[in-house]
Amino acid sequence: MKRILILSIVILSSSLTSPLFAQDNDFIKEYLERLENSRKYLILVAETMPEENYGFKATPESMSFAENLMHIAWAMDWHSLSLMGGRVARDWNTDTELKADKKSKKEMIAAINKTFDKTTAFISNFDIDKLEERLDYFGLDRTKRQVLLLLADHITHHRGQMLVYMRLNGLKPPRYVLYQ
Repeated sequence: MKRILILSIVILSSSLTSPLFAQDNDFIKEYLERLENSRKYLILVAETMPEENYGFKATPESMSFAENLMHIAWAMDWHSLSLMGGRVARDWNTDTELKADKKSKKEMIAAINKTFDKTTAFISNFDIDKLEERLDYFGLDRTKRQVLLLLADHITHHRGQMLVYMRLNGLKPPRYVLYQ
């Protein structure tokens, strides 16, 4: 009788916790799919804009098309490898790897691809038990799961600015619906 009780408790507890772990695994799997689609669309946007328009700014205080592209790379690196991964953050003022300065269009696209690769590798190997850990995110208390969602929003925000820059230069942006 005691064995049946213990076995029943084990089965019951595993049936309650398994769905939670499956949800976390599904979240990572779905996030990576979304991130890869985001990469494909961003690269298409970057390839569509002519290199001579990479310096375009909507206003003098705005970032240029190229600066928006490289800012996305810097933010992916910071959110994943530094904020969530614990690596010392790059210094935006002195870092040259993820800045647009003196880079060709081809070099910037290679840099953003490399950053997507690093971010994807980090998230693919991320311990799902740490998704609920909390971090200080610019003075706000956020889980690591929320940080990943904020990163996706950040990519979309700056890519949206790049799409407007394309329109302001008389270009038709690539169709988004294919990359959802």
